[in-house]
Amino acid sequence: MTEIEQLQARIDELEMKQAFQEQTIEELNQALTAQQFTVDKIQTQMKFMVGKVKGMEPSNMASESEETPPPHY
Repeated sequence: MTEIEQLQARIDELEMKQAFQEQTIEELNQALTAQQFTVDKIQTQMKFMVGKVKGMEPSNMASESEETPPPHY
């Protein structure tokens, strides 16, 4: 192989690697975008659930410490 052929082979290899890296970066970007969408959706759902829990009325049942013991005690 001549020097020019070697240089051309190296250039071709670098171009292939660069194309693969561009594809990988695009795939990672798409995955990150999807994950961010999921995180945003979960945060919205959590805010809704926190609001629901805070808005719940306390139970009408007394706590164990407030209950009188059963008659067999």
